[in-house]
Amino acid sequence: MKDKLIVKYIKRCNQKGMEILIDNYSGLLTSVIKTHINPLQIYEEECISDVLFLIWENIEGFDSKQNNFKNWICAIAKYKAIDYKRKYISKIDLEIDSDISYMDDNLIQLEIKEEIEEILSFLNSKDRELFTRYYLKGDRLEEIAESRGTTISNLHSRLSRGRKKIRKKIFKEVGE
Repeated sequence: MKDKLIVKYIKRCNQKGMEILIDNYSGLLTSVIKTHINPLQIYEEECISDVLFLIWENIEGFDSKQNNFKNWICAIAKYKAIDYKRKYISKIDLEIDSDISYMDDNLIQLEIKEEIEEILSFLNSKDRELFTRYYLKGDRLEEIAESRGTTISNLHSRLSRGRKKIRKKIFKEVGE
């Protein structure tokens, strides 16, 4: 019942919705973020703020028929924390001494690689290769289209469908 009220208030741009959200779910969101942002605790508060902003900005994307509110906000928190880890991972090297840095960096890189592989596992092999080349290696769509003998428009469509498929699977998985 409180989730419906939270969603209703936020959709109406009423701050009361955020107050209720924070009162009821701040501990859960913090826990999810701590789990996935480790060892970057210094960015934890900033990440929580970004998650709350994302919930506020994307509330129209919440569909109670596809997922429950608690799982939806947890998914947002998880993937924002992973984004932070990717964004700030290089700063760890400056803050940790070189021996420990090497070990931590390898563990973090391994964890990120596993999470990426898990996300890409929702795609078929051709789309997995496309996502890897475009998003991870930074290849230009022109290069990929030429090597595959296809059009850039076709690649945009495949990327869009792939992102939708990943989103659908992630929200379904979080709901289980």
